[in-house]
Amino acid sequence: MTTGWEVTLIGVRVFLLFLGMATTAISFRAYRQERTRYLRDATIGFGFMTLGVLIEGFLYQLTALTLTQVHVAESAALACGFAVLLWSFIR
Repeated sequence: MTTGWEVTLIGVRVFLLFLGMATTAISFRAYRQERTRYLRDATIGFGFMTLGVLIEGFLYQLTALTLTQVHVAESAALACGFAVLLWSFIR
């Protein structure tokens, strides 16, 4: 049985996934218009960050991994996304 907090967590994660997908899609549209390396890298970075949210949700709900293991997987994807964004800002 799911508690109110679990339902809230699922709702927040779905909302974050929607926001991440929308941000990635807008970034991709901008890249298709401008064809700049910065927008391409930003799209990839936002994609990795969104993937982190998706990974966390699936791993937590569908596997027997501990919460710590799930957060490590999510954090790795988020770190990749932030690293790509930082790289696109520096270049």
